[in-house]
Amino acid sequence: MNDQKKLLSRRRFLGSAALGMAGMVILPSVASSCKGKTKAVAATTGPEVRLGFIGMGQQSMFLLSGFLQVPGVKVMAGCDVYGIKRKRFEKRVTEFYKKSGIDAKIDTYEKYQDLLARPDIDAVVIAVPDHNHAMIAIAACKAGKDVYLEKPMTFTIREGQELRKVVRETNRVLAVGSQQRSDPGFQHAVKLVQSGALGTVTKVNAYVGAPPTPYNLPEEQVPADLNWDLWLGPLTVKVPFNNQLDPPISLDPEKNEEFWGAWRWYKETGGGFTTDWGAHMFDIAQWGLGMDKNGPVEISPIGDGTEFISWKYANGVVMTSEPFDSQLTKGVKFWGDKGWIEVARGYFKASDPSFNPPDSESRDDGPYETKIPHQVNFIECVRSRQDPVAPVEIGHSSCTVCNLGNIACDLKRTIKWDPAAETFVDDTDGEATKRLQYEYRSPWKLV
Repeated sequence: MNDQKKLLSRRRFLGSAALGMAGMVILPSVASSCKGKTKAVAATTGPEVRLGFIGMGQQSMFLLSGFLQVPGVKVMAGCDVYGIKRKRFEKRVTEFYKKSGIDAKIDTYEKYQDLLARPDIDAVVIAVPDHNHAMIAIAACKAGKDVYLEKPMTFTIREGQELRKVVRETNRVLAVGSQQRSDPGFQHAVKLVQSGALGTVTKVNAYVGAPPTPYNLPEEQVPADLNWDLWLGPLTVKVPFNNQLDPPISLDPEKNEEFWGAWRWYKETGGGFTTDWGAHMFDIAQWGLGMDKNGPVEISPIGDGTEFISWKYANGVVMTSEPFDSQLTKGVKFWGDKGWIEVARGYFKASDPSFNPPDSESRDDGPYETKIPHQVNFIECVRSRQDPVAPVEIGHSSCTVCNLGNIACDLKRTIKWDPAAETFVDDTDGEATKRLQYEYRSPWKLV
């Protein structure tokens, strides 16, 4: 079909060897921007940026393969509570530099505080389970490190408010890993919406999948080299260990994760698809609607004859988590009175062929998670001290949309929200407000 372009999906490449792609070179094909200024990666030069990695699971390995390719970046150290993943990280980085003719010493740590204490590290990449995001990112900012933080930005709304405050107080650069913001296909879609090409947009379908469910995995033996108490961190509910939460790997023979950590799908440890994919797709919807740093005013849950969450904005636009096709594509559909467009990863479809992006904006140059313009943008902004394409305020507002959807579903009722004050409206019993944050277990602290 002329109006439909499909590339590799996330599901298709999970079984690929992407985790071993640290040596792949794709630099000539990417570009990045700080505050709208675009330039080729080849021009990305300047003072060396020394990186530390906190979290060494599957997503971190994708990010590592990208950051290692960015000119002027040197990976110095890493941290994880799982010993074998520290060994994999050290082995992979050492081998990369050896092939490049560089003699590099890579240090690893069990505790993130030890990595943050190093004065020779400029910035950190944080790719740990969501419940540890805010605590570690705040500590990193206070330690003088710039931060590339995986999405969703935080586990709770209050954490997002605190992180936003600390980032600005410490004058740190924080980029949220919402890499679709650096994708030409999504950028083209947002430009169409914001330019008025679709006319007045009144409805958006942003399909991501289901909210989280209660934890129900059976307890298994904790691996000898995994510090489970540190993995749990501030969580009040100490869920029993199961290998699905931190997927096992082996080094001899080498075998990487076969699935994504299941902590994402449970209320006690994650936000379900609502936050895991919502941090991508709701983020694009908010961007297109001009609602960055803003948000909905009314959120209705699944129930009462509805299968999908809905978010209503003050201007009357309604976003739902309803799919827009029978394939249940995770993506966004904008409906305007002059036409519609559907956009997903490597996919674009429109009511009018003139809406289609140029062929140059729909390329297949490898698995989605290994494309690096978003990481290049972060490094450029570390050097320039400008805001990245997904700064803390935008990461927070998009994450808030996700959490509001889960709160409404948890309460099983429509809730009202003031996006300017970031407070609930008419929350007479205080139950919605209680869900803005939970009390960390001792000795963990947010700030």
